Amino acid sequence: MGIETVAVYSTADRDSLHVRLADYAVCIGPPPSPQSYLNRNNLIMAAAGAGCGAIHPGVGFLSENAAFAKLVRDRGFAFIGPAPETIELLGDKVAARDTARRFGLPVTPGSAGAVDSEEAAAKAARELGFPVIIKAAAGGGGKGMRVVRRAEELAGNFALARSEAEANFADNTVFIERYLENPRHVELQILADKNSVAVLGERDCSVQQNHQKLIEESPSPGVTETMRSRMAEGAVNLFRELGYTGAGTIEFLVEGENFYFMEVNARLQVEHPVSEFVTGTDIVREQILACTAGRMELEPDKVSLDGWAIECRINALSPGKITRLEIPGGPGVRFDSFLYQGCSVPPFYDSMVAKLIVHDSTRDRAIAKMSRALDELVIEGIRTNRERQKLVMRDPKFRSGRFGTHYYEEINGEAENVF
Repeated sequence: MGIETVAVYSTADRDSLHVRLADYAVCIGPPPSPQSYLNRNNLIMAAAGAGCGAIHPGVGFLSENAAFAKLVRDRGFAFIGPAPETIELLGDKVAARDTARRFGLPVTPGSAGAVDSEEAAAKAARELGFPVIIKAAAGGGGKGMRVVRRAEELAGNFALARSEAEANFADNTVFIERYLENPRHVELQILADKNSVAVLGERDCSVQQNHQKLIEESPSPGVTETMRSRMAEGAVNLFRELGYTGAGTIEFLVEGENFYFMEVNARLQVEHPVSEFVTGTDIVREQILACTAGRMELEPDKVSLDGWAIECRINALSPGKITRLEIPGGPGVRFDSFLYQGCSVPPFYDSMVAKLIVHDSTRDRAIAKMSRALDELVIEGIRTNRERQKLVMRDPKFRSGRFGTHYYEEINGEAENVF
């Protein structure tokens, strides 16, 4: 797009690939997130000092923080995301449930609002019935989420969820929902500008461990055309009425033919490449255009799905120095990562170090291509989950497409808390 970029980084990420590739790079603080990536003033000063015209909040940290979006706007920068008022409605999961309900979308039973004490949590759990799930209102990525199956487990998990929410999102607000035992996790990719709303198909994110996604694919093997149309209609109505701008994702839990609104991620998602593959759309480009020029190049009525795409998240199971890196290639293979041979993976932040994405004409062919790509991928110097991802690609149940969010635990036994 001819836009010069300024990367920001903590001292732990000084050797990261994005720092090397950017036109300019600015250090914003030491490794602890509150002193760097969650430090709003440092981010604003970095942008101002570099003469930036816009700030892209990425896929985590402050990307759904309404106060940060307002600060960006008030300081005269374009924010590559929806308006602060929209983020306030949708970025907060409690507010998002209320908003979705107003627009007629079915929601899972849950607390009337945020719960701010053990007593309020216990009352909500009793009314809903166990099991329940505690969720961070400002959360995402599995952070600040705890499943509680018995009353005696509630207090400890409530405290842990609030602590995780504060550490990851600078907001310890949580709420409680009834826990659905083994649904599918399906989300729709949305792009919108001031004139239109486009749906770029759905992604299935049911392969998870500890509520963190491991594998995503598009389209979903568990969504029928009728369900796809109903979901899309509700999503378009919601985003249009809210005057949403930019990229966003609306997430559902699916049981059979029924679906329940879960949340809106008012930001770009880690798994957006699978939607880019099946629709041939550069989502980040369209996001920037929508939020700066006010209009996307994408025409909603011309969006169509072509083939099948799968993404495997490659997670580090240990920090260390990359001593050898061999990246798979070929038609329909994409590798997004900050790794390079000789770089170090620090013991901070999220464990994901790479995304391996493939595209082919059918699901079976995409699985075969992913299996080959995982075989070719070599990362030495740290331990990763590559072998586990290879096992999934070979598993008959995964290949059948008939599974829910407990799938990973079912094939691996009791999931280890390694991510």
